[in-house]
Amino acid sequence: MMPEGVLLDVRELEPPEPLERVLEALCKLDSGQHIRMLIQRDPHLLYPILARDGYSHETRCTETGDYEILIWHSKD
Repeated sequence: MMPEGVLLDVRELEPPEPLERVLEALCKLDSGQHIRMLIQRDPHLLYPILARDGYSHETRCTETGDYEILIWHSKD
């Protein structure tokens, strides 16, 4: 998908810290980069924020039951 990525592993954090961490990482995301977020639960509250702020995402459930979310600028 994107050539450069930022890994954000928030699986051990309790809400709302995962959301806070990903929003902080989004502020630093350059064009052409993506965030690969690993989290224990599907972050339903994150998706409307991403859409509102011009980001696209792809979510998949891993073999371990965690979620992997790729996030990138929609314009990329």
